[in-house]
Amino acid sequence: MNALRIQGLVFSLSALLLAFAATAIGPLDSRIELLVVAVLILVLGVPHGALDTIFAHQLYGIRTLRDWLRFGLIYLLPAALVVGLWQWQPTLFLLGFLVISAAHFSGDPTSGTSWPARVLYGGAMIVIPAALYSVEISRLFSLLAGDDAAALVMPGLRLLSWPWLTGLMLAAAHRARTDWLTALEMGSVGLLAVLAPPLLAFVVFFCGMHSTRHIIRTIDYSGRSSPGLFLGAALLPMFGVLVASAVAWHFFESTPPDARIIQFVFVGLAALTVPHMALVERVRFTGWVKGSAGQH
Repeated sequence: MNALRIQGLVFSLSALLLAFAATAIGPLDSRIELLVVAVLILVLGVPHGALDTIFAHQLYGIRTLRDWLRFGLIYLLPAALVVGLWQWQPTLFLLGFLVISAAHFSGDPTSGTSWPARVLYGGAMIVIPAALYSVEISRLFSLLAGDDAAALVMPGLRLLSWPWLTGLMLAAAHRARTDWLTALEMGSVGLLAVLAPPLLAFVVFFCGMHSTRHIIRTIDYSGRSSPGLFLGAALLPMFGVLVASAVAWHFFESTPPDARIIQFVFVGLAALTVPHMALVERVRFTGWVKGSAGQH
């Protein structure tokens, strides 16, 4: 069993365990939950985007310091525009963030997965939590983008949530005829999204599935096997993220704590996702041709 399939099995079993445990444990203290989610996303989720330097090197042959500086400026420009959009048009920011997140997550399933199944899978963590946790989701959206944005988005999510879950489970059943593990991944994501508290469900999915799977595929794509090479590739970008995070945290100090954490984490994720997608989606749509990841 290759690395991707082992990762998929471990994630699926962990997600199912959390999904059913969440129904017995009950809600956590919201402040503790927010802090745990923020730390886990920063430590376990963000590093997969720090490997974008590998894609820049492979796709564009960037090697000199001048080229890297130019790449860094180009990379940061759309990130800055996303932050500006959040400041000036928070409702548009929220809608855009949800759409691009769903589109990006749709790349997780292995090759051979149909596009309708990918759409249902990619939107699972966005849409399905509104089935049982609409109050919590509405509060999170209000903290992130304001009450008006939450009021606009939530009715549609509530309306779609149960049909989306049903569609995902049907897609998983159909996929099970040819790939039982991908079907298990899809089903576990659906149950995690509907049963576990939204923030915990998201962090388990983002770190345990999306980020980990991306790192494994990047290893295959690059043809590198040394952990030291990957640590070196990610070190400077992660340092930049930490510095930017410290600066952002300072400027957010007048914001109430809960809103501060939510905005800090998810505005930051949105800002980094846009340039990250600009690099990664090109490789995904060509089947990760440099390595074997697209074959799994």
